Amino acid sequence: MFTVSQTSRAWFIDKARQAREERLVQKERERAAVEIQAHVRSFLCRSRLQREIRREIDEFFNADDSGSSKRSALCIFKIARKLLFLFRIKEDNERLEKLCRCILSSMDAENEPKVWYVSLALSKDLTLLWIKQIKAILWYCCEFLQQLKPEILQDSKLITLYLTMLVTFTDTSTWKILRGKDTVNTWPSETPAFAVQRHFNCSLFSGIAFSDNLLRPFLIHIMSVPALVTHLSTLTPERLTVLESHDMLRKFIIFLRDEDRCRDVCESLEGCHTLCLMGNLLHLGSLSPKVLEEETDGFVSLLTQMLCYCQKYVSQKKSNLTHWHPVLGWFSQSVDYGLNESMPLITKQLQFLWGVPLIRIFFNDILSKKLLENQEMAHVQPASPQNVLPVKNLLKRAFQKSASVRNILRPVGGKRVDSAEVQKVCSICVLYQTSLTTLTQIRLQILTGLTYLDDLLPKLWAFICELGPHGGLKLFLECLNNDTEEPKQLLAMLMLFCDCSRHLITILDDIEVYEEQISFKLEELVTISSFLNSFVFKMVWDGIVENAKGETLELFQSVHGWLMVLYERDCRRRFAPEDHWLRKDLKPSVLFQELDKDRKRAQLVLQYIPHVIPHKNRVLLFRNMVTKEKEKLGLVETSSASPHVTHITIRRSRMLEDGYEQLRQLSQHAMKGVIRVKFVNDLGVDEAGIDQDGVFKEFLEEIIKRVFDPALNLFKTTSGDERLYPSPTSYIHENYLQLFEFVGKMLGKAVYEGIVVDVPFASFFLSQLLGHHHSIFYSSVDELPSLDSEFYKNLTSIKRYDGDISDLGLTLSYDEDVMGQLVCHELIPGGKTIPVTNENKISYVHLMAHFRMHTQIKNQTAALISGFRSIIKPEWIRMFSTPELQRLISGDNAEIDLEDLKKHTVYYGGFHGSHRVIIWLWDILASDFTPDERAMFLKFVTSCSRPPLLGFAYLKPPFSIRCVEVSDDQDTGDTLGSVLRGFFTIRKREPGGRLPTSSTCFNLLKLPNYSKKSVLREKLRYAISMNTGFELS
Repeated sequence: MFTVSQTSRAWFIDKARQAREERLVQKERERAAVEIQAHVRSFLCRSRLQREIRREIDEFFNADDSGSSKRSALCIFKIARKLLFLFRIKEDNERLEKLCRCILSSMDAENEPKVWYVSLALSKDLTLLWIKQIKAILWYCCEFLQQLKPEILQDSKLITLYLTMLVTFTDTSTWKILRGKDTVNTWPSETPAFAVQRHFNCSLFSGIAFSDNLLRPFLIHIMSVPALVTHLSTLTPERLTVLESHDMLRKFIIFLRDEDRCRDVCESLEGCHTLCLMGNLLHLGSLSPKVLEEETDGFVSLLTQMLCYCQKYVSQKKSNLTHWHPVLGWFSQSVDYGLNESMPLITKQLQFLWGVPLIRIFFNDILSKKLLENQEMAHVQPASPQNVLPVKNLLKRAFQKSASVRNILRPVGGKRVDSAEVQKVCSICVLYQTSLTTLTQIRLQILTGLTYLDDLLPKLWAFICELGPHGGLKLFLECLNNDTEEPKQLLAMLMLFCDCSRHLITILDDIEVYEEQISFKLEELVTISSFLNSFVFKMVWDGIVENAKGETLELFQSVHGWLMVLYERDCRRRFAPEDHWLRKDLKPSVLFQELDKDRKRAQLVLQYIPHVIPHKNRVLLFRNMVTKEKEKLGLVETSSASPHVTHITIRRSRMLEDGYEQLRQLSQHAMKGVIRVKFVNDLGVDEAGIDQDGVFKEFLEEIIKRVFDPALNLFKTTSGDERLYPSPTSYIHENYLQLFEFVGKMLGKAVYEGIVVDVPFASFFLSQLLGHHHSIFYSSVDELPSLDSEFYKNLTSIKRYDGDISDLGLTLSYDEDVMGQLVCHELIPGGKTIPVTNENKISYVHLMAHFRMHTQIKNQTAALISGFRSIIKPEWIRMFSTPELQRLISGDNAEIDLEDLKKHTVYYGGFHGSHRVIIWLWDILASDFTPDERAMFLKFVTSCSRPPLLGFAYLKPPFSIRCVEVSDDQDTGDTLGSVLRGFFTIRKREPGGRLPTSSTCFNLLKLPNYSKKSVLREKLRYAISMNTGFELS
C-alpha cells in the first residue's frame, strides 16, 4: 500500500510540473507573438507613412512640372525636410534631382524674394534649420558626384546639376537677394567648405542684436568651424573688423566663463570640435590684445574649462575604447577623422596660447616686476603670433638679458597666498599645466614656447620664493596635505616651473649652462636643487609617494624629473658645493635598519634619490646585497656545506680563447659561484700553485687586460683622455656579439667579487650601462664631449652658426672611413638627400650625436650590458651615478691612504711592522714618492693603481709583504730558516743586485732584505717604473 501511495504522489507531482511548464511555454509564445506583431505593425506603419510621404513629395514635384505658379521658398523648405527625413540614396535619387532643380528654379526668379530659397537664411526662426538642410542637400550632391561617370550622357547631365547646386550655394555673387544691399561688397567671391555658416555669420552682423540664446548656437555651429578665423583673415579680413566692432570676443568670454554654460557648449561639441572652438577663440584673442588685458581672468577660466573637458577623455595608452587624435593622443571619445586635414591649421591656432604676446599678457604681473630696462626691451620684441622658436635665438637673447633680472635668489616669503595677484598667477599656471597634460602630442611645442621668454622662469622662481610667511619648502609641503583648491593651484605652479625649467636645461649645452649661464645663474641652480632635493626627500620619507595617485603622482614625477636633470648635470660637471646632495637628517644606520625591515619608504629612497646617502654607505649597501644573494644561492662556505666549485684549465698562450670557450657555457649560478683556475704553461705543464681566489684574480685581470686592449679592436679609446668604449668596427671579429657578452660577464664578475680592475670607461658608455639613455630627459649632445671633444666643438659651432647653414653643403648623413673605404650612414631614412638647413640643424646635431654614441655601437653595447646584468642586477647599480660606477669598477680615485694600507698589511717570511726594511718602505712611500709613484707602487703589487672604495680592509686577498732570499725561479716558499733569517736580518748573501717583485694575483710584494734604505728606494722605484712582476710561483 505504501509503495502504491508513494508512486501516485510522484506521478501527481510530475503531472503538475508538466502542466506548469506548458503554461510557461504558452505564456512565452503569447509574449513573443505580441512582440512580433508589434514589430510588424511598426514596420507596416513606417512603410505606410514613408509611402504617403513619398507620394506627397511626388505630387509636389508633378504639380511643379505641370507648369503651375512658382512655389514659395517655405513650401520647398518643408518638402525638402520631408525628403531628407526618409532619404535613401537608391530609392530617392530621382527625387533629390527634382528637389535640386526646384531649388535652382526658385533662385532664378526675378524680383520675387519669397520664392528665393536662400531668403530663408535671413529668417530669424529658420536660419539654423535652413543651414542644416542646405548642408545635408549639398552633402548628398557630393555623394552622387562621387558615383556618377561623366562619359555617360545621363550622368553628365546630373553632374552639371549637382555642380550648379554646389556653386550656387558657395558663391554669393549669384544671390539676387543680396544685390543692391550694402552687404554685397563685403561677401567674399570665394569661400571654403563651410561658406554657408559664414553667410549666416554675416547676416547676423548686419544688425541683429545678440542674446544669450543666440550666442550658444553661434558658438556651437559657427565658431566651432575648423580654423574659421584663419580662413576669414585670409579670404575676407574685413569680416574680422565686423567681429571686432560688435565686440564679439568679449561677449564670448562673458558667456563662456560661466562654468555651466561652458560645460554645456563643450558637451554639445565633444572634444574634437571643442578644440576647433578653442583655436578660433585664441586666434580672436591674438587679434584683440586689449580685450584680453581687460578680460584675462575670464579668458583663462574658459580655456582651462575647455581643456579640462577634453582632458577627461585623454588616455595614456591604446585600448578598445580609444581612438588616435593628432593633438590629444589616445582619446576615449569618438574622433571626427574628417578634421584631420584641418589639424595643422587648428594646431597653428592653438600655438597662440604659448606665443609671446599672450604669455606677456597673462604673466604681466610677474614680468613687469623687475628692472625697467627689461620692460623697455620687451616692447621692442616682434609680436609674432605663435612662436615655437629657434633655440639659437632663445639662447642668444636669454644671455643678453639674464644678468639684469636677479633680485631674489633664495626663499624670503612675505606674500599672502590668498591675495588676488597670487590667485591670478596660479590660475594661469593651472591653464598651462592643463594644456601640457591634455595636448599631449604637442607638449614639446608648449614647453619650448613657455621657455622662449628669457626672464619668465627666473622671475617665476623669484615669485615662488616670495610665497607664504617664510617662503619655499614649508608652504608647498603643507599644500601636499591639503586637498582644497588653493593648494592644488600652488602645486600646479610648482609643476609648471619644474616642467619648463627641466625642458630648458635639457636643451642647453654645457657652455650655455656654465659659461653663459642662460636663464639661471649657477647660484640659482644650487638654491633650486637644494629646494627640490628637500621637497622630494620629504615626499618620500613622509610616506606621501607610497600611496600617491593622480595629481600628487604627477607632481612628484615633475619635481623629481627636474631634480635628477640637475643632479646628472652636476655629476658630469660640478656646479654645487661638496656634500650638497646629501641629507644630513638621514642617518645611514637608520636607512639600513628600515631596509632590513622591508620598509617601503627606505626602498623608495634608494629607487628615486640614492644620492642623499653618502657614497661609501651605498657601496657598503651594494656589497651587502651581493653577500645576501651569495648566501641565498648557497655560494658561501658554511660549517655544514661548501659551495659548488667550477674548475677550468687555461693555457697561458691562449688565455682569452680558453677562458671564452669554458666560461661562456656556464650557467648564471655557476658564473656567480666559485671558479678555480689551473694554468698550463707554454710547455704544456701545469703551473705550481693552489688557487685560493688569487689565481682566479690574476686570470680575471689578464682576461680584462687583453679584451680591453685597443689593438684587439673590440674596444676603442676616446680622443683626449683615452677612455674605452666599444669599437664600431668590432664586427670584423667572428661571433663578436658573443665576445661582448662574455666581456660583460667578466666585468660583472669582477664587480661582483669586489675585484678592482683598471679599466677607464668613457662617460657616455657608463651612462648606457646604467640605463640613463632610456630616459626621456637624456641628451646625447651633453655626453658627446666624453667621446670626442673636437667633434663636439664642431657640432656646437653648427648649432651657433649665424648664417645660412645650407651654404655648408651638409646632409642628414655621416661619412666615415671604414678600413680604407668611405661609408655613408644615413641619420634618418633618405638622409643623404636631405640638406641641413637653419630649420633642422638642431635635429641634425642631436641625430649626429645619437648616431656616434648609440646607433654605431648599439648591438655591441646591448650584448655587453646583457652579460653584465646577468651577474649584476640593474637595481643594484642604479643607486650610483656615472662617475661613481667607474669608481665601483676601478676603485677610488682619491689619494692612497698609507695609514690605512699599513694597518691592513699582512707580513710573511720574517717581516713584521717594526722590521727595519718595513719601516724604510713606509717612510719611502710617504716622504720620497710622489702621489703618482705611490699609485704605480699599488698597481705593481695589486695590478690596479686605485685603492678599494671602502678602504684596504676590503682588498681581497689582503695586501701582503714577504721577505725573500733568492730569485723567483729558486723560491720554494717560506721555511723555518728563511723566516728566522728574515726576522733577525741575517743574510745568506747581499741582495743588492736583486729587484723587488710582486705576485698580483695574491696582492703580494716580494721584498729582498736590503741593507740600506737608499738601495731599497732605488730598486723599488726602478721596479715599479719598469712594471717588473712575475707569473704565479
